[in-house]
Formats: sequence, structure tokens, C-alpha cells
Amino acid sequence: MSKFLWSYLLISPAVLGATLVVSSSAIAADAQPAADATVAQTAKTAIAEISEAKLNALAAVPQGTAVETIEAISQVPGDEIESPKVATDAQAATDNAIAANTATETANPKAASEAVSASLAAVEPTVVEQLATSAVEAAQPEQISATQPKTTIPSVVESAQPSLPKPAEAVAQTAAPATSNPNATLEQLSQYSTEGAAESETQGQVTSVSQLSDVRPTDWAFQALQSLVERYGCIAGYPDGTFRGNRAMTRYEFAAGLNACLDKVNELIRAGTTNLATKQDLAALQRLQEEFAAELATLRGRVDALEARTSELEANQFSTTTKLTGEAIFALSDDFGGSAGFFGRDRKRIGSNNNEAVFQQRVRLNLNTSFTGRDLLLTRLQVGNGRNFNFGATSEGTQTWNVVGRTDNVFALDSLLYKFPVGDRLNVTLSANAGVWDDIMPTVNPYFEDFDGGNGALSAFGQRNPIYRLGGGAGIGFDYAFGGRGLLGGVFGPTSLSFGYLASNAANPSKGAGLFNGDYAAMGQLTFTPGRNLQVALNYNHGYFSRGNFGFDNGLSNGSGNLGGFTGTGVANSLNGLSDGFTGFRSRKVVSNSYGAQASFRLSPRFIVGGWGGLTNARILGIGDAKIWNYAVTLAFPDLGKEGNLLGFVLGREPYLDKLEAASSLRNFRNDTSWHIEGFYKYQLTDNISVTPGVVWITNPNQDKGNDDIIIGTLRTTFTF
Repeated sequence: MSKFLWSYLLISPAVLGATLVVSSSAIAADAQPAADATVAQTAKTAIAEISEAKLNALAAVPQGTAVETIEAISQVPGDEIESPKVATDAQAATDNAIAANTATETANPKAASEAVSASLAAVEPTVVEQLATSAVEAAQPEQISATQPKTTIPSVVESAQPSLPKPAEAVAQTAAPATSNPNATLEQLSQYSTEGAAESETQGQVTSVSQLSDVRPTDWAFQALQSLVERYGCIAGYPDGTFRGNRAMTRYEFAAGLNACLDKVNELIRAGTTNLATKQDLAALQRLQEEFAAELATLRGRVDALEARTSELEANQFSTTTKLTGEAIFALSDDFGGSAGFFGRDRKRIGSNNNEAVFQQRVRLNLNTSFTGRDLLLTRLQVGNGRNFNFGATSEGTQTWNVVGRTDNVFALDSLLYKFPVGDRLNVTLSANAGVWDDIMPTVNPYFEDFDGGNGALSAFGQRNPIYRLGGGAGIGFDYAFGGRGLLGGVFGPTSLSFGYLASNAANPSKGAGLFNGDYAAMGQLTFTPGRNLQVALNYNHGYFSRGNFGFDNGLSNGSGNLGGFTGTGVANSLNGLSDGFTGFRSRKVVSNSYGAQASFRLSPRFIVGGWGGLTNARILGIGDAKIWNYAVTLAFPDLGKEGNLLGFVLGREPYLDKLEAASSLRNFRNDTSWHIEGFYKYQLTDNISVTPGVVWITNPNQDKGNDDIIIGTLRTTFTF
């Protein structure tokens, strides 16, 4: 039976195309009580005799002939296949082709292959034309129209078997297996199941051939495909709306497609529709079902096994909605500078002579929860001991793992926020704890920005414009994308408008605190992305800070007498001591208005230049106004030496106090140029481990050339999981 089947299919792909289209039930609908039953029996006997005769004839054809024939056919381009001409007797042409192939093979095997190829061109038109026109002939009401020949089997067929959910949708998306290894087969079926599930969520049943974007009316198999799709409804496309008609298929895929068409035939028989199949078609389908019985049984068994394994995993997983990710940083650092650290007012020295080499760590555990597949509930736990070096009153040179609330290895809740979309373009962020502006809006510094993590720049300053660190806490943010998300690709997001409100003491019910009466910051940003390689952003930040709480510190609110800031000079973060207070002077409240501009330009996939500039106008209530500037240029060389590697340089000035309008006794401070120079090279050892050596060099720390330079050498190892 197998030999007969495959020889028959290889000689005439038109027969296979005609077989897949059958999906009706002429026998049940138009059968007469007695006379038609007799005719049906007679026809069945005749079909059996003809099939037996074909079997005997085909038995003499070696399999090598079929292989050679199909190779010859496969070498003919699709656009060279001519449309079949009308013939009058399909059965006679088929018998003549079989006889010719048999005789030629006996005389000369090579000639036999050529004869088979030639006979194929003669057989296909006759078979197709007869079946295509038989539906409208009044003398043959039992037949239905068939399809034109096709060398590629339809890609996707939807199955109705309960034990085999959407087999063809899954099977059709996977390439043919190289071997018959059972383990390879199981791996294939696992892939089929995954792909089929993904497709079923994104696309329903195709109802018109026009829904398939890569099918044209001029295609030689268009009518066949149109019949399968629109008349019988047992074929669908890929999730991207294509059919991929030139794709090869495996026996498993064919078995799954055949099973779906058989189910469709059974449905039509039960429904008693007027789209009736011929007895010959039903007999051919029955032979195919018997031939592929083993593959169908194997496919069902494998799918059942996968479903059992999936059920076991679901029963023992941590959560059906939550995924745990994490990061661990091991950092070996030392300060090689001189005696730095004069505070601008009392000149107390806390120099680098007090600094020793340190080995520090920080761990973040992120519980990422999604309820709809598009939203995100982020719960981050953080622990570490990364204290900054003793540089006196300045926060320059602070490294990313030093951005931690507690440094005594106690787990604490860090970020707690919920992101969800409203439509396709608007994202809303609700922050309940430790919210920062980079949670809400883009910072336009790809590769360096890692949200104070261990895979970007070494320093906190090198990641983003410091005005993103003015304010933080709990609040709400909106990010509206004008062009839709994910359209540009690459490293930049779409053009968008972002704004938000964060309160540092939102949970405190005391007077002068709370969500609206305490420290807060409001920020808006317009991000413009004209193409894949350029992004520019303009932003504005307005903030109010109670006594001792001003600083570039993510809204940490240290209070009076505790200098804050994760970047910038001590003179800038304390406004020359006026916001923090000092002996004989009480700390003051501050209202700030900050303006920023940042841009990033990808000159090539391996080179990106970026930078930013920021101005903060701070009004010290009851005293006067101050101006704080910052700016930087960044150079990124991604994938240098290996995919995932990153060579980066940062040159700029961390926030520094430039002007102070106050009484002469309060505005005494130095304003020497203090440069931040940083270089690092991240080497990606594996997908989850990277090692980053680097140097951070600060000239004239705390805006004072009397202080020796700060030179920090670091070897950072980052583990992600």
C-alpha cells in the first residue's frame, strides 16, 4: 500500500492536491433508498478493480525512479510552470502514464525518469480539469470541483480532534526533521505545540484567500488554494498573514493536515450539505488515512505526553503570573587619588588616606508579575553593603551599586510599581515606593543606562542626565507614544510625550508631608525619534524640597545635616550649605526648576555618540537664587570583540554650583572646573555573567583645585538570572 501511495503521489502531485480539497458528503445527501445504493456498490467495486490494476502496474516501478522524478520536478522554477490545458479523459491519461513509466523503466532506468517527468505534465491537466469541471455537469451530480496541481502541500490546516489540538497549525511552522530519532521527534512536537498555541492566540480561521498576503490570482495553484480556503474551510495561514506555499512539509505535517480534512468530510456528511465528494475521492482519503495511521497515532501520543508534562510543570511552578529575575554585583574597588575632600565651609578634611581597597556587593531580586500579558507589577527587593568612599562632602564618583538605601546587608523593599497600557499607545505607571523618573520616561542614553544596575556605566553620573534624579517616591506617570510602540526597532523607542508626579513622603500623614503637601517633583518630557538612528529629548522638572532634602538623590530625603546626592559636588547638592544648614545657620526650603536636553545618535551599529546638558535654577526660600549646571558626552562601542561586549567613555561635569545670589557672607565658595572622566569595558563571559574593568577619574573634586584628584579603579562582576 505504501509503495502504491508514494509512487502515485510522486507521479502526479495534482492527485495529492485534489485529495486535500475533498470535504463533503454527496453520498448521504443525494442517496436514493434503493437504486442509488446499487449504483454506489457497483462504482465501489469498479474503483477497487481499477486501484488493484494500478497497484500491480506501479509495483514494477522502482522507488529510485520516483526519487529521480521528484528531483527533476523540484528543479523547475515556480514561475516556469505553465497552466494546464484542458483534456477529456483523466483516467486514461493516468493509466497511459503509468504504463509508459513501467515500460521505460524496464528498458532504460534513466529514460524512465525522464518519461515519468514528461507524463506528469500530461496527467496533471487532465486530472485537474476533469475534477474541476465535474461539479457543474448535470450527468454527474456526485462530483465536486477539485484543485489545480501543487508541489507544496498547504501550510496550515485546522484540526477538530479533541486529543490533537490544532496539530496542523503547530506542525506546519516547523522544518522537516533530519532523522527519525524519537528524541528529535519529541523535540519537534514540543516546538509544534508552542508555535501552534502562539498562533491560535493571534489569528483565527482564514475565510478568504485574499487574507493570505503572499498568494496572487496569477499563482498556478490559486484555484486549488481558493477552493480549500473558501469552500471547504480546512486551511489557514501563518500568524503574519502569509501562506508560504513553497515550503516543504514532513510526513507528520501531512498526516495532521489529512486528519483535519477527514474531520471536515465527516462534518459535511453529518450535515448533509450539497457540496458532495465523489466516491473515488472518499476511497483515496481512506487509503491515505490507512497509510498514515502510524504517524497519526504517534502524533497523538506525543502531544498527550507533552500535555501531561506541561500539566505537571504548571502544578509545581512558583506562580502562574510571576517570574523571578535577579542581579548580583561583586565589585572590587580602590581609590588611588590623594587627600581629597574639603567641605566648602568648615574645611574639614576627610581625605583619601582613609580609603582602603574594598570588596562590595549588591543583590536585587525582581518579582515580575503580569496579569494580562501586557501589564507589569514589579516588586524589587534589594540588599547590599556598597558604601561610597570617604571623599568628604562630595558625591562625585558614586558608582551604581552604591545607590542603595541601606548599606548593612538588610533586605529592603526598593521599587514597587505597576505598569499597564491604555490602548496601544499610552502606558500608565503607578509607583507605590521608590519611584524614579527613568521608570516613567526614556533617558535617551542606550547602553550606558541600566537603571543603576551592573551592565551599563560604572558611575551613577554616566547613566543619565542628573536632573532625572531630582525627586522620587510614590506617584503616577504617563508615557504616550505618537507613532505606536515597537515600530522603529533598534535601540530607540518611538516619539513620545511623558509626564508624571512623584512625592517623596507620600505615606507620611504628618503636617507638611503626604502626597500633596510634602516634598514632590513634577516632570514632563518630549522625546523625538525621527528615525532608527537618532533620538532627542527635551524635559522640564519642577520640585519642592523641605529643609535638608534638596539634592540629586532620587528623592531620598536625608534631612538637615545629612548631605545627600548620588552625583554632583557637595557644594551643588547642599547649595553651599544653605539647604542643609551649618553651625549658626538653619537649613532652608528649596524650590527648583530644571531644564534638560539629551540626544543620542547611532553612526553605525557599532558606534553611538550621545550627550546631555542640564540647568537647575534653585530658589532658596528667604535667601536667593542659585544656578547649577551639568553636561556630558558619551561614546559607546557595543559588541566590540564579541556580541554583548561594550566599550564606553564618559566625559563631562557632574552637577556643580555656578552662581549664588545671596548675602556676601553666604556665597563664599570655589568654582574650579571639576571634570568627570570615565572609561570601562564590559566583557560578556556568558549570557548571564559579565566582567567590567574600568576607571573613574575626578579632577578638582568638589569644585576645588586644592583637592587632589580622585582616581577609582574597579573590577565589577555582574550575574543576572
